[in-house]
Amino acid sequence: MNKDSGRTDQLITLILKGIEDAKGQQIDILDLREIENTVCDYFIICNGTSNTQVNAIANSVQKVVSKEVNEKPWHVEGTDNSEWVLMDYVNVVVHVFQRHIREYYDIESLWGDAKVTSIATNY
Repeated sequence: MNKDSGRTDQLITLILKGIEDAKGQQIDILDLREIENTVCDYFIICNGTSNTQVNAIANSVQKVVSKEVNEKPWHVEGTDNSEWVLMDYVNVVVHVFQRHIREYYDIESLWGDAKVTSIATNY
């Protein structure tokens, strides 16, 4: 395992913790490494029940990652209306949706060749 993949694994673990701390739902990790011409290695997708929760999830992820590894997202967008917040951590892109917006865009289907890991939550 190279150093970069260890860093990416740690980042994914911290992002998942941030999502779970804010009770994000339907968490999926899409592994894009086997797909040509992708912009990153992983998508982490989840949803919240309202724009307030979507914002809380995004803030929680940023807080956990910043606190543990002192890393901020390279780019964040969607916080204006909080229907779909995208956080770009370069190798890992986090998508936090309201459920109806996630269903509408269905990005899991757009990346149908990706290996998907669903994360079970206890809440």
